[in-house]
Amino acid sequence: MSLKPNDANGRLPVAERPFRVLIIAGSNRRQFNCPGVDSKARTLMLRMAERMPAEWEVDYEDLGNVYGRAHIQSCNACVSTSMALCVWPCNCYAKGDDTEPDLMWDMDLYSRLDLADAWAIIGPINWYGPSSNLKAMFDRLVCMNGGNPREELIDHKNPEQAMALARSPEWHELSVNHLEGRTAGFFCYGDEGGDELDADGRPRKLRHKEWFDPAAEPFANEREAYAPLVWQCRYSGIEVPGTLWAHCTTGKDKPYADNQAEHMVRDTPFMNAFDGWTDAFTRFVASKGKVEPGRWRAFGYEAPGHRWADAKLKWRGLRMSMGHPPAGSSPAEQERLGLNDDATLHTTRSEGEKLRE
Repeated sequence: MSLKPNDANGRLPVAERPFRVLIIAGSNRRQFNCPGVDSKARTLMLRMAERMPAEWEVDYEDLGNVYGRAHIQSCNACVSTSMALCVWPCNCYAKGDDTEPDLMWDMDLYSRLDLADAWAIIGPINWYGPSSNLKAMFDRLVCMNGGNPREELIDHKNPEQAMALARSPEWHELSVNHLEGRTAGFFCYGDEGGDELDADGRPRKLRHKEWFDPAAEPFANEREAYAPLVWQCRYSGIEVPGTLWAHCTTGKDKPYADNQAEHMVRDTPFMNAFDGWTDAFTRFVASKGKVEPGRWRAFGYEAPGHRWADAKLKWRGLRMSMGHPPAGSSPAEQERLGLNDDATLHTTRSEGEKLRE
């Protein structure tokens, strides 16, 4: 039995603290609401935790949806305005926020990712890609790749100040890969369509089967469904060895009702593949050793107050909604060129609603 995570150990010198792993189950499913049954990812997460060395700290989390609990909020794409507007750790949301509750902050995931020397990501393939919860989490980790560690330099979230900072010499010292050096392993699984396919590999329910060519499906190797997550990690300095990026099939040719976690654990080839991946993960990260933390840590981070900054940003937004963007700003230039007609006092109203007024 491995050690339970003790976050206080994050304050110790690297040589004095235990090795630490974070395991994440990335399915959307939980038994406490629809669909009413726990996921295979959760079963595998718990199995992996039991197989870790006794002297390691093992932290784990299930991202599955639970009724009434916060969800991972979407990334607001601050980077596309300016890299300096994307704050490390993400300040688009906050812990315990009633207006926009966010699971990333409520679960302290930024801190826990920072504290771990290695991450193990386990999840299903949903429509040729990772689950929406996993994708949302990794979208929100864009800030680990060069995010701004000093939000006071941009008055919390001022886009014009962020653009100016990103053009300054100072920015080159601030913008680093904050979690670089860690290892990530990925194990994804799928059923290759279960019992929905005919002998030709086409969905049985299709009336116009000429529109579906099995030979043109995206992946010869199903593990490629997780390529966006793997390459995001590698882009950000997180090591993902090819041997720790794995896929295995279970439940092929079976109805979904007969492909639950209790069926999976009786699929010996699948479970042997998962255990082999777990053991390879353990060997690799043990040989690599512990990781020195970055200069600007998510662990121990206390968000600064920003009420006055919020008031100024609210005034900026109000003026823009009336068609008065800041002089010299990107919105002002877009308005001059007639690119975006966004001026409205009803900012939450959809385009479809406005079209039908």
